Amino acid sequence: MQLIGMMDSPYVRRVAISLHVLGMPFEHRSVSVFRHYDEFAQINPVVKAPTFIDDDGTLLIDSTLILDHLDRKVPPAQRLMPEEPQERTFALRVNGFALAAMEKTIQQVYERQLRPEERQHEPWLQRVTGQMHAAYAALDKLLEGRVGWLCAGRITQADITAAVAWRFTQHILPGAVDPARYPALAAHSARAETLPEFVATPLE
Repeated sequence: MQLIGMMDSPYVRRVAISLHVLGMPFEHRSVSVFRHYDEFAQINPVVKAPTFIDDDGTLLIDSTLILDHLDRKVPPAQRLMPEEPQERTFALRVNGFALAAMEKTIQQVYERQLRPEERQHEPWLQRVTGQMHAAYAALDKLLEGRVGWLCAGRITQADITAAVAWRFTQHILPGAVDPARYPALAAHSARAETLPEFVATPLE
C-alpha cells in the first residue's frame, strides 16, 4: 500500500493515522501537489492528495472514500466507522463537521497565502472564517461531557477526524482559534495526539 501526499494535509494525515490504527503497513510518499506537481501528475493526473495505491494497483482518491475502502478490509468489529446505527450516525455527524472545519480552514489559507493581496476578498474570508467557527462550535457541543473515546468504547474515525481537524487549524492558522472557546474539542485532540499512531504521523 502507498499513501501519497504531505502530512500537512489533514486529509492525508487522517488516512495515515487510520492505517496505523488498523495495523496496515504502508509506504508514505511525501509528494507535494504544489512543489512536486509534475511528479504527482505521473502518479495521479488529477494531482489530488491523498492518493492511495492498494497492493493490487488500485488507485483511489478522496480521504473518505479511501477510508471506506480500508474499513472493508477488516472484520466489522475492527472498522473505524461503527456498525451500530446510532453510533454510526453520531460518527457521521462528527466527521461531517470536522471535514467542514478542515475545508474552511484551507479556504482561508488559500485566500491569504496563494492569492495576491490586492485580489483577496475580505467578505469571503469573513464568511469562511465564520463557517469554520460554526463547525468547531458544533463539534465542541457534540463532544461536551463525553468521557473517553466518542463511539463504541474504542477509537473510531470520529475521534481521528475531529482531532486531526483541530490540530490542523491550530498548526496552519496559529492564534486564529482560541482553545478556551472550544474546550471539549481541544482536550479531545490533545489526548489523541499523545497516541503512538498520531505521534507517528507528525505535521510536516
